[in-house]
Amino acid sequence: MIESGSAFMAKATVKASDMEHRRKINFNIGRYNSAVPGGQAQFSDLQLARQRAKNLKWRALETLDQQLEDFEMNLTKKGGKVIWAENTDQALEAILAICQERQCKTVVKSKSMVTEEIHLNDFLSKHGIESIETDLGEYIQQLDGEPPYHIVTPAMHKSKEDIAKLFSDKLGTDPRLTPEQLTLVARDILRAKYVQAEVGVTGANFIIADTGSIAVTENEGNARLSTAFPKTHIVVVGLEKVIPSITDLALFWPLLATFGTGQKVTAYNSILSGPSASGEEDGPREMFVILLDNGRTSILANPVQRESLYCIRCGACLNACPVYKNIGGHSYGTTYSGPIGSVITPHLKDLGQYKHLSYASSLCGNCTEVCPVRINLHELLLENRHESVDEHTNGWKEGLSWKVWKRISLSRRLMNAGSPKMKDYMVAHFVKDWGRRRAKLAFSPKTFNEMWREQRM
Repeated sequence: MIESGSAFMAKATVKASDMEHRRKINFNIGRYNSAVPGGQAQFSDLQLARQRAKNLKWRALETLDQQLEDFEMNLTKKGGKVIWAENTDQALEAILAICQERQCKTVVKSKSMVTEEIHLNDFLSKHGIESIETDLGEYIQQLDGEPPYHIVTPAMHKSKEDIAKLFSDKLGTDPRLTPEQLTLVARDILRAKYVQAEVGVTGANFIIADTGSIAVTENEGNARLSTAFPKTHIVVVGLEKVIPSITDLALFWPLLATFGTGQKVTAYNSILSGPSASGEEDGPREMFVILLDNGRTSILANPVQRESLYCIRCGACLNACPVYKNIGGHSYGTTYSGPIGSVITPHLKDLGQYKHLSYASSLCGNCTEVCPVRINLHELLLENRHESVDEHTNGWKEGLSWKVWKRISLSRRLMNAGSPKMKDYMVAHFVKDWGRRRAKLAFSPKTFNEMWREQRM
């Protein structure tokens, strides 16, 4: 517990002091902020669209069992197979079994935060299977041995010079290559992998219940190539991604594009409804959808925190968060960073170990303001704090300290007792974290109550 919190503080302190790092992410977030109004202009009533999206997600989550059963039934009719995975181990075992049965040596993978959550690349590598990220940002991160930095923009913290140097070090290219030339280098390497791979792995932006389909939205076409060339397609997706109907995409796709990248709609939008049918030459011969729980039903069971499952992973809250802008994505030490990560990670993993993330917030409410499905993120962060106290994850010393503080605060006699020097000493020695990043406290010689009495007498 202590290690996780202290590691976060150490990383955050380093990154907050790194002016070059802050310059890069603020530059990229600035470009995002300038693009978003253009995407929002397509909505005649943006707030109504956001509320409708929230209502649809509410309906989907309130009837989740029925929605997922409908999805399984409809996909199965089209030749697809659904695998229910309660946790990371079950998901990894299912993927490995599919790969080994098909003697798979190479997997091409389109960007998926869920596969990052279960650490799929490392797992496959340990079993002798090469797993290649095909999204350019993810490919850059994989070359550098780093996890994604941002939900939507995995290499946001890297400049074009950083990437040119990385390619030079790892691939032997000229360090003076332009971004266009670097992209062509990556494309040549990745296109050869699409043809070699026996299995393609993707995530899904949405699970469509009434048609038994998954929806994938992207800007590079790599997800389409990852599902078109390999004979086997594996989808790994969190079970909260379900939406009731295919008609709901008319709202969710533009919302996701607008709040994710500032576009009206992304370049490639695909609806995949099972393997290729008889007589069809294109597409995979098999399609497996792994519905991952991994702690999501524990969030669903919480009547307050359930709202966090509405998230469509647009990344808007990260771009709006003043804490994220200063410390960056890797400081969080989790798959999901920023406000939404701080809300869900303590419940997906362990509240006691990750409660510190809920305090990594100014509670300014900007994350709630920009969320396309109107999740009350700042209120859920407060709720996490309440839950961590109620479950006594802060230790007996802190609990005792607050009991003493409450007793003193409710007694005017005790509040007036003690000299200013004694109060200064108590704060400096027993509440060290309070003064570590704040100016030194200097108590007044008299309390307000005492001064008021003197004025009234």
